[in-house]
Amino acid sequence: MNRDEKADAVARIREMVESSAAIFLTDYSGINVADINDLRNQFRNEGVRYKVFKNTLFKRALDEVGKYDKLADHLVGMTGFAFADEKNPIAPAKIIKKYFDKNKKLSLKACYIDGEYFDGSQLGNLASLPSKEELIAGIIGSINAPAQGIVGAINAVMRDLVSVIDEISKQKAA
Repeated sequence: MNRDEKADAVARIREMVESSAAIFLTDYSGINVADINDLRNQFRNEGVRYKVFKNTLFKRALDEVGKYDKLADHLVGMTGFAFADEKNPIAPAKIIKKYFDKNKKLSLKACYIDGEYFDGSQLGNLASLPSKEELIAGIIGSINAPAQGIVGAINAVMRDLVSVIDEISKQKAA
């Protein structure tokens, strides 16, 4: 790779880092090409970009961006990079955890999610977090529950009133 190609690669990496809400570093050693392609498809289906770069080029891009400094400590060995947007920043953790549980390969080295650093030992916790859509649905359900309770209470009062009137009319008819 000549100097211009390296500069272009660093610029592409920097752009990906700056436009991502979450960056995951994985150790993909021991995984064959077919499995990597399958993983890339899983990432792609969730809107995540999974790339492999030279560690030195990624470190240069991090230096240019000026943030995510703790990731530089994990740039050793075979490193894959997953970039997620703000729609679903937890998706890579779920995919990595699922693959690791199945094959005992593809471990998480470290990640940043919305500017917060997590090391690889926290993969289980990250993978168990709900997605933003699930959180929004839960909040809307919580907001909707009191309104449904009020409607149910009003309907119960009207139903009871109708029952009382019906019973009175039966007594008067008898």
